[in-house]
Amino acid sequence: MKQLGEGWNWRDLKVGDKFTTFGRTLFEADLLNFVTLCGFSEELFTNREYIKDHAPMRGGHPVPGALVFSMAEGLVIPTTLQGSGLAFLSMGFDIKGPTYVNDTIHVEIEISEIKPTSKDPSRALVRTTNVVKNQKGETVLIYTPLRMMQGR
Repeated sequence: MKQLGEGWNWRDLKVGDKFTTFGRTLFEADLLNFVTLCGFSEELFTNREYIKDHAPMRGGHPVPGALVFSMAEGLVIPTTLQGSGLAFLSMGFDIKGPTYVNDTIHVEIEISEIKPTSKDPSRALVRTTNVVKNQKGETVLIYTPLRMMQGR
């Protein structure tokens, strides 16, 4: 019996396939927890008075690109890789614009490469282009993970 929420099987994918995730709002609590956990003590993320005086932002309180990436992966993994992802091997990473507290992001995913492994043909290297967009449809981050995935 197939389990609900099970991720993709690489054999069911083809280059050019496109998917989108649900959205996720980045709340003040997300920023606080992330910077505390990861040690991002830069005043740009922890001090509203500093932002007002030294780095006025048009969009509000900025969040680190690493938080945006982490939230994006949190949207991608449970719906696409659960039970089929074996390893995160590498990625390209390009921040395209700022993201702020209370922005809502989603990820648009395109399969850009599928290469069966030579040692085990039930596995493949799968690269995706993941475009993170905010609620205005603006691209804020593009990353291109290469993952090892299992087949049937």
